[in-house]
Amino acid sequence: MTEQIKIIETKNWKGRVILILLIIAALVFGWFSISWQIGNMLAALTPANQPNARTIADFAHGLSPRDPITNWLKANIEKDTFSPQSLDNAAAYMEEAVRYAPLDYRYWLELGRAYEQNENYEKAEKAFLRAAAVAPNYSNVHWHIGNYYLRRGQETEAFAALGKSAETSAVYREQVFSVVWEYFEKDKTKLEQLAGEKSDIRAGLAKFYAAKELPEDSLRIWNTLTEQDKTRNQDIARLIAQALYDKRFYRSGIEFVRQLGIEPQATAETVQNGGFEAQIAVDAKDAFFGWKYSKKDRVEINTDPMKKKEGNKSLRVTFNGFTGIEIKNLLQIVTVEPNKKYRLNFWLKTENLKSAGTPAFEIVNANDEKIITVGAAFPNETQDWTLTAIEFTAPPNAEAIAIRLDRAYCGDACPIVGTFWVDDFKLEKIN
Repeated sequence: MTEQIKIIETKNWKGRVILILLIIAALVFGWFSISWQIGNMLAALTPANQPNARTIADFAHGLSPRDPITNWLKANIEKDTFSPQSLDNAAAYMEEAVRYAPLDYRYWLELGRAYEQNENYEKAEKAFLRAAAVAPNYSNVHWHIGNYYLRRGQETEAFAALGKSAETSAVYREQVFSVVWEYFEKDKTKLEQLAGEKSDIRAGLAKFYAAKELPEDSLRIWNTLTEQDKTRNQDIARLIAQALYDKRFYRSGIEFVRQLGIEPQATAETVQNGGFEAQIAVDAKDAFFGWKYSKKDRVEINTDPMKKKEGNKSLRVTFNGFTGIEIKNLLQIVTVEPNKKYRLNFWLKTENLKSAGTPAFEIVNANDEKIITVGAAFPNETQDWTLTAIEFTAPPNAEAIAIRLDRAYCGDACPIVGTFWVDDFKLEKIN
């Protein structure tokens, strides 16, 4: 194929005219292209609340009047003036924005809000629904539509839109729950009606109830899920378990901990790993209802397979001249019922234990950290295995108690040396 190259002859007047026209066209195109880019950039970088925003918006719009973002900026400046004329102007500029970008749902949402501010509710609804038609799977679209219908008092339509938002986005889900919770004055029936039967939404609702300090409702909703759904939503369950534990709703929290398999043997009113057959956690953040301890200088804590009262192990604590005023580095949270009487039994053995302030176990209200009672201080010198008991009554506000190791006060620099072993902790309710 022979390629033909056409050469414009500039020596005759026709060629010169064509060349001039091409140069003019290029200049015009370049000017409009550059002005559009400048207008677009200025509008995109200018907040509507900036002091000189109106001047910049007028200049940007003058450079690029058919750019949706310059019309959007003009509309936002107008609507913040709050006069009838400015609200009309805002709607008019947003109409221009959607005219030049009809497939951008964001401009349709802005147009809906502009119409709503102008009390043109019929047009507002149409604009919002147009946004949903353009972006049917976007959670924030349904979120804005649902809020619009709530403001209009159209609960059925609001529920439908907010339900779609909650269904498609975990982020918007919590916002939807909060809006419905406040709008219907903390009506659980309305909230659970919105959640429906979808497992992901109900798992999110269980988390919402936990955050609102409604542990029984959180557990109730969680237990409506199938085992498969619970497994699929384990990340949420961990958040719920941590939230309930942190907020000291221990009786509900222990159910999540057990179901998650974090501490599968965790049981209410029971000392976990009372015989120390399993290892105990060191500074473990995921240890909820088992033994846990923190390291202290001159204090060694280990399980001991050589000396035990029951089973295969005991817990050995050795002091190498520890002089701290308090120990408080070994504890376990145990759920209890308020106003009930209990007895904590355990076996104790000491060897060369010497101090003016020997160790002791104290029973602490886990809900307010107030000491309920303190057991007898451990005996000095050496003593074989001895059954020890501490009786107490759980306070009215207690969901759990903490069994915590401490010592009798004997001054600011009172050393402890020697070793003790404990084994076979059991908690029993006294009738």
